[in-house]
Amino acid sequence: MTYPPPHHQDHNREHLIEVIKTYPLATVISVKDQEPLITHLPLILNDEGKLIGHIDIYNPQTPLLKDNNSVNLIFSGPQCYISPSVYTTTQLPTWNYIKVHVKGTVKAIESKEALKRSLITMTEFLEAPDHKYVLDANNPRMEANLDYIKMFEITITDWEGKFKLSQDKKTTDTQNAKTELIQKNQESIKAFLDRVF
Repeated sequence: MTYPPPHHQDHNREHLIEVIKTYPLATVISVKDQEPLITHLPLILNDEGKLIGHIDIYNPQTPLLKDNNSVNLIFSGPQCYISPSVYTTTQLPTWNYIKVHVKGTVKAIESKEALKRSLITMTEFLEAPDHKYVLDANNPRMEANLDYIKMFEITITDWEGKFKLSQDKKTTDTQNAKTELIQKNQESIKAFLDRVF
């Protein structure tokens, strides 16, 4: 049995890459002694199609992010509850979401010069399009922290797109669900942050 159903899967590599580029904060999952270790890290897809990341040396997952160890990643796009009230036909409540699951093998990058360049490149990517901040190669603060950061790259071996977006509904209902997803994500973040922060 295929799960999720084919209409909730997206095999278009460009769509999956777009999720990773737009929502680069990954859930990074490694397994040690049958126990999962989970960290949330931004990962940047480079021109060679490898994911590049950095991790604190004191993170217990750090020793697993090297030596061709396997890793599972989840990138999360927008998501929200969809009320039957948005449909023109009779439906049940549901939850729509976009997720990209990736499997890969890890390689530690030991070069401090490569780490420095990578931190600059990642900052440049995350600052787009306005680039209000530029991480200078001679930034003393970055230099002082290089000993406490490990760089790694992930070679992707498997891709899986889970795009549950009411694709199995009438065209009008699918469009209404899309509108709801956009509105809910725009409206809910301020109210949520006001409650928790």
